[in-house]
Amino acid sequence: MKYPFLSNHNPFSSHHFATLLQKCLKSKSLNPCKQIHALILTSGTDMNHYSLHSKLVGVYASCGCFTSAYSMFQITPNLNVFAYNWIIFSLTFNGCFEEAIKYFTLLQKARNVVPNSYTFSFLLKCCVGMRDLHKGKEVHCMVNKFGLQFDSSVVNGLIDMYCKCGCLSYARKVFDKMPEPDVVSWTNMISAYSYAGRLQESQFLFERMKLAGLEPNEFTWNALITAYARIGDCDGALTSFSKMSKTGLVPDVVTWNAMISGFVQSEKTAEAVELFRDMLVAGVKPNPITITGLLPAFGSRGSVNNGKEIHGLVYRTNMNANVFVATALIDMYSKCGYAKHARNVFNVTPFKNIASWNAMIGCYGKHGMVDSAIELLDKMEDENVQPNQVTLTCVLASCSHGGLVNKGLTLFKSMRESQRVEIRHEHYACVIDILCRSGKIEEAYCLVQELRTEVTDSMIGAFLNGCVVYNRPDLAKKVGEIVMKMEVKAPGGFVTLSNIYAGEGEWAKVAELREVMKLQGVQKQPGFSSVYNNI
Repeated sequence: MKYPFLSNHNPFSSHHFATLLQKCLKSKSLNPCKQIHALILTSGTDMNHYSLHSKLVGVYASCGCFTSAYSMFQITPNLNVFAYNWIIFSLTFNGCFEEAIKYFTLLQKARNVVPNSYTFSFLLKCCVGMRDLHKGKEVHCMVNKFGLQFDSSVVNGLIDMYCKCGCLSYARKVFDKMPEPDVVSWTNMISAYSYAGRLQESQFLFERMKLAGLEPNEFTWNALITAYARIGDCDGALTSFSKMSKTGLVPDVVTWNAMISGFVQSEKTAEAVELFRDMLVAGVKPNPITITGLLPAFGSRGSVNNGKEIHGLVYRTNMNANVFVATALIDMYSKCGYAKHARNVFNVTPFKNIASWNAMIGCYGKHGMVDSAIELLDKMEDENVQPNQVTLTCVLASCSHGGLVNKGLTLFKSMRESQRVEIRHEHYACVIDILCRSGKIEEAYCLVQELRTEVTDSMIGAFLNGCVVYNRPDLAKKVGEIVMKMEVKAPGGFVTLSNIYAGEGEWAKVAELREVMKLQGVQKQPGFSSVYNNI
């Protein structure tokens, strides 16, 4: 391959090398960068001139060649902020968030290197990736320390960080202190309220933005449409969709995706499917985000024929290699009861991520195919794919439903002792369920006692159901004292415990439980059944 900007005779000047490296940086051209690096070394050029060493670090990092970037970083004294920024940005972009933070620490220790707005913008994206609100607040303090609290790119990064870390109140405080918020600032806040289901705040800011003389762009409109769709307000979403078109902005695939996924999440599945058809009629090509947003609609209502139609579309549009689409298909077939179809999709997916493995293991667990779930877990580890919390939950749930008590407990103990997976409340809930299903109620009770202050609704529900099945009202009553003091949100535990007290004729306790339910606002919703025509 020829590189035009290397074809002429090289005058071996620092300025010329700096210009060439800048071109490599813009085009992310790794091989030309290596050739230039070799020329610099063989010509004896002083790399301090025009910060050539820092530029080399930047090019190697931007091209994803971290080995070379790290090597240059280690052997070069007096790197400038440009080099640090590129290292931090590249690590953040590739998901190496903790490593990126380490390089920022090195920057702080370096002499004559001061972080700038780009540094903090990258650091805030790092905090978003880690969902680390505490670290985000630390970065906010440093932003103030270096006098960048009014820089629009940094402030927008702060708003985005607080929003995505679930702290809307802090985001709003930062936003309100901005002297002149730009379109990005308004859109970030409107999007945050939209995704939180707070339509009124989204509408209020949307109108305020227009009064401030700023025109909403397509991202702003998408955020407002999402707000309506997420609460199931189809009329509001479609009205905003129409208004957006009248402003001269053509709704693109992002806008359609916002409405489709919003309707699916608010369980307006029929409307979501109809909207998808309208999208195709309008000549807008669906993308992987469209498919992953739509497929849960078919899984939730068991409409496998519609799901197969989308599967066909996926193949016709060459999206079948997309790991997120494949995972959504596996999940859809799983929920529709078609484990074999799910496995076929899994087998032909060329690049699997942890979510793909978890979806397939979870599918086997739901359908009582415990041996297949365990076998897949072993295969996963053979292929050096590290299990995560979801994997362990799926496998433990499979063992619970399949009655594999010893296997489930052995697996749990192995994971906890090896510290390969962080043990969470949902894992303890599965273990309690395993013990109760196998009649080991006293062992389950000991575990509940051990977790006393960390007991969750699901743990209580599993334990009380076990007490009913194996006729242990004595242990249920002991746990009942814990339930009385908990901030329980799910009604299942209360109802089961109430039935146990009623069976024992302890009506005063039944009345006390009902009073606690009223005080905590816990209500049992009436059950219902639904049937979908799969024609």
